[in-house]
Amino acid sequence: MLSTLEILLPLIGVFAVVCPLLFILKHGVNQKNAKQRVLTQVCVFVAVFAFTFLFGVNKVFAEETAVNSINGTLAQGLGFIAAAIVTSCSCLGAGMAVTSAAPAAIGAISENPENFGKAMIFVVLGEGVAIYGLLISILIINKL
Repeated sequence: MLSTLEILLPLIGVFAVVCPLLFILKHGVNQKNAKQRVLTQVCVFVAVFAFTFLFGVNKVFAEETAVNSINGTLAQGLGFIAAAIVTSCSCLGAGMAVTSAAPAAIGAISENPENFGKAMIFVVLGEGVAIYGLLISILIINKL
């Protein structure tokens, strides 16, 4: 069961990262304050990342002393690697498909706006490859 601290700390971190973005959306950005706001956002992100890393490292070392053995097999490890390969390859393939289909779709739409539906189908078909790869990797992980 998660403790209150383990629930609140990630929420505080997300709030710290999102809060400056909400301020930017509310007040807008001009050239005078854009650089300062970007640097502030990067500093907040790095601080939250460092705090989360330090908090997580302490928890890992505390658990490491309690558990000395790894409950996994070679087959389980290879299954996780297979799921990662399926997801990465399908996403790369989808990226290549969208890279070639999207400019052609934009060209067809610019010549005739009535071709929007037909052109978007080909772009969406490329994205479907990534979704199928993700589904296969979920099935692999569920079998482990």
